[in-house]
Amino acid sequence: MNVEQISIFIENKSGRLAEITKVLGDAGVNIRALSLADTSDFGILRLIVNDRETAKQVLKERGFTVSKTEVVAVEVPDRPGGLSQILQALDRDQINVEYMYAFVERCGENAVIIFRFDETAKAISTLTGNGFTVLKGARLYAM
Repeated sequence: MNVEQISIFIENKSGRLAEITKVLGDAGVNIRALSLADTSDFGILRLIVNDRETAKQVLKERGFTVSKTEVVAVEVPDRPGGLSQILQALDRDQINVEYMYAFVERCGENAVIIFRFDETAKAISTLTGNGFTVLKGARLYAM
């Protein structure tokens, strides 16, 4: 049920993000979701893409530091309090959310949120046990 995310370490300077997106576009890699966290000197770009292996290969060839991380994609009820319900269920089981970001597509009446947990298997068990839908990677990559 886990989703593979690629993380790219980038210098915080003009043109680096444009270069990454061009490299991926030229290789036919489609970005499905992204998050960028930065400091004054560097950033970490987190991507969900349709072809992780190609993305990793072409970025490494261009000198970028790239790694893979397992994250979890969860359908979130698209209504006031929808995200709160998920976070409360995780809190009851003392599961820490390391980070999260939204996915731009919608699944029916739900939004999709990407989560990174400190205890992934426990988080998935808690989520599914509370009736939330955890998406498989293959479904997410093809959306």
